[in-house]
Amino acid sequence: MPLRKNVTYSSRPNHAARAAHARGDRQFRKYDTSYIQPKKTKGPVVFVAVVAVLIIALVAGIFMFMGRGNGGNTYDLAEQGTQVQVTINEGSVVADMASALGHAGLISSDADFVKRVSDLGLESELKPGTYQFTAGQDVDSIISNLQAGPGMGASVTVPEGYTLAKIAAAVEEASQGQITAKAFKKAAKKVSKYEADYAFLKGVSSLEGFLFPKTYELGEAPSADSLIRQMLDQYQTEVAALDYSYPRHCGLNQYQALILASIVEKESDENTRDKVASVFYNRLSTEGEPSYGYLQSDATTAYEVGHDPTAEEVHANTPYSTYAHAGLPPTPICSPGLESLKAVCSPNKEYLNGGYYYFYFKPDSKGKMQYYFSHSLEEHNQAIANA
Repeated sequence: MPLRKNVTYSSRPNHAARAAHARGDRQFRKYDTSYIQPKKTKGPVVFVAVVAVLIIALVAGIFMFMGRGNGGNTYDLAEQGTQVQVTINEGSVVADMASALGHAGLISSDADFVKRVSDLGLESELKPGTYQFTAGQDVDSIISNLQAGPGMGASVTVPEGYTLAKIAAAVEEASQGQITAKAFKKAAKKVSKYEADYAFLKGVSSLEGFLFPKTYELGEAPSADSLIRQMLDQYQTEVAALDYSYPRHCGLNQYQALILASIVEKESDENTRDKVASVFYNRLSTEGEPSYGYLQSDATTAYEVGHDPTAEEVHANTPYSTYAHAGLPPTPICSPGLESLKAVCSPNKEYLNGGYYYFYFKPDSKGKMQYYFSHSLEEHNQAIANA
């Protein structure tokens, strides 16, 4: 099956002037009636003219404010994990902040940011100053940073779907080298060091998948160990409320559910997670046709080789090839978000019981990813041909 979102495979399955200013100059005809009327002062006329100008200016100001606050401004986002410096000037209103954040690639919409600040009732609590943000932070964490003020220190954001290696690189950049990627990866390899404090690590060989996606404060003297513990604490908190009954019913323990969730994270989007989870459950549980227990996910091989895999690579006899080996790969292939974990704990029943074994996706003419789910290989191939 193809990799998620921006990667597709063609041969295999795998988001003047608005108003012509009323220049219609109104023609006022003036007749000379001075010979029958007393001469009038120009005072009232001047007064009315001044009032009219002030009203026009006020209306224009209101529309300008509305345009900035609710606005139609949208922005391209910076690459996830990139460190971005933003200065919020004294006297900035929320709309000014939204503009600065948007031009820095941290938010995609003025309107969404302004609305969220308003919903939280924090319009008067956001502080000016120079901030270090990490591209990929969610809006609430950005607002939280602005509320706390620029003295709060640096932070690092772990987006959903990041691998341990990507997290390590983001940590090095966010900490400006105080924690190197090498030091972070070295600390993350010492799983036994954390087992005593985190029971869910018992018997696992890697922290891959456990470093939960979120924004973390680095503090004044950050260390790889303290940051890893923050991430493990967050994972423990997030999964505490999950019901693992269904995965256990299917023979999966919590770690195996995490592995499956990491594949779902890479192979789905926000609208298809539970459906993709159902397809993978169907494939895992079928000993005969059509899946024979093989997931056939390109994403697992991509994790192993570090790039978009070729047909030869996905079928090679390697540990992470889910074409060559039935069942799950040895470890998670990324840090899945909570929604992917929820999808594995509660897959889509209609797709689960409906016998869906295949899916294919590709972007439509507008760049939005479209998914096609199928029951049989023949139906799947036809979906690819028609997409």
